[in-house]
Amino acid sequence: MKRFIQTLKNIYRIEDLRIRIINTLGFILIYRLGSYVVLPGVDPSQLAELQAQTQEGILGLLNMFSGGAFSNASIFALGIMPYISASIVVQLLSVAVPYFQKLQKEGESGRKKINQITRYLTVLITGAQAPAYLANLVTQLPPEAISPFDPMATSPTTFFMISSVIILVSGTMFVMWLGERITEKGIGNGISLLIMIGIIAQLPFALFAEFIARMEEQGGGLVVFLAEIVVLMCVIVLCIILVQGTRRIPVQFAKRVVGNKQYGGVRQYIPLKVNAAGVMPIIFAQAIMFVPITLVGFADSEALTGVAAVFSNFHGFWYNFVFAILIILFTYFYTAITVNPTQMAEDMKKNGGFIPGVKPGKRTSEFIDNIMSKITLPGSLFLAFVAVMPAIVSQFGVTGQFAQFFGGTSLLIMVGVVLDTLQQIESHLLMRHYDGLTKSGRIKGRRAMSMTG
Repeated sequence: MKRFIQTLKNIYRIEDLRIRIINTLGFILIYRLGSYVVLPGVDPSQLAELQAQTQEGILGLLNMFSGGAFSNASIFALGIMPYISASIVVQLLSVAVPYFQKLQKEGESGRKKINQITRYLTVLITGAQAPAYLANLVTQLPPEAISPFDPMATSPTTFFMISSVIILVSGTMFVMWLGERITEKGIGNGISLLIMIGIIAQLPFALFAEFIARMEEQGGGLVVFLAEIVVLMCVIVLCIILVQGTRRIPVQFAKRVVGNKQYGGVRQYIPLKVNAAGVMPIIFAQAIMFVPITLVGFADSEALTGVAAVFSNFHGFWYNFVFAILIILFTYFYTAITVNPTQMAEDMKKNGGFIPGVKPGKRTSEFIDNIMSKITLPGSLFLAFVAVMPAIVSQFGVTGQFAQFFGGTSLLIMVGVVLDTLQQIESHLLMRHYDGLTKSGRIKGRRAMSMTG
């Protein structure tokens, strides 16, 4: 406790770090206030059905990522997820399209062009999602809950729909701007931090609802509730291991003499992450799992309806079995496109480095690829296990809202962003010769966990 208090004093002494933390808190406050600003014309007292609809499933996940703005019919209802979707599309294009590959190699100018394309794509995606959100909102609300109704019609006016689409698009772009400002003027990783804040904002409500459910006559009582908390803590520890786990490869640099100076001759290590793909495999797998549910809306086949029913049960065996298999496959896929053993071997060779006992060039590339294949398997199995944890704990009576915090994308994001934020603060402290947040002075971040590249 004494060390923690001293660390807070050290943070306060560093003016730049103090200002960055205050800026971050200010931007987060704006984001949280905006999540309660309801769309113009919508009666906030009539949102009970929408809030009930977003307790679990895909809508529950979207509501969690938006910090409750989705169920509040807020101007930030779509949150930052359209930007995340756009970033994923651009990342995939960077692998398959030569133009984007060329932009990646152009340095800062190429990065600015990619960011601009991502923003334009975010507008298009939000513009496509906003009408769908409004259509669902209208079905969940009685006619008198939306004031811009035509008295002679049973649907909202065109003005309401168009103005609401514009507001939702503007809200998403404003949230994206807040994230960029946190990255620039705050403590960094603004987009990920906003997602984490949205997730954490739902935790007290989920925790209280679970506590009330357990205190009921058939709930199991306080002992069961405390047991759930212990299990949650254990899963968090597992996630920390998953985020921080690495395999270090020793690299020896040959001695070089230039003039009167000697270079190289030292041994360093290349850290290869056990989970280099981060949360992306879970996101990709979830997108695929929603396809059967979408197709059932366009077909009357009883067989297709049966398949959709199976894959609509987020706590069912077959849904989670297929979900886990897809996560394992996508983990290998995303690791393959983000970790390039050939490029690593070439860079190592150019800098006079080599792995002891392995010939430079092709053999080094094959060696790194073999190591990545071996460590990716346990990483993918671990990731799949964490992803299906909400379904596992739900079988023991945990409410759907609280079960989402036992694994999946939400828990991995929270753990990863918290570790990275602590790393950012510790870097500022160590840079100015203050003690860090830990005795070792080392907190591993989540560079590979970022969903926005």
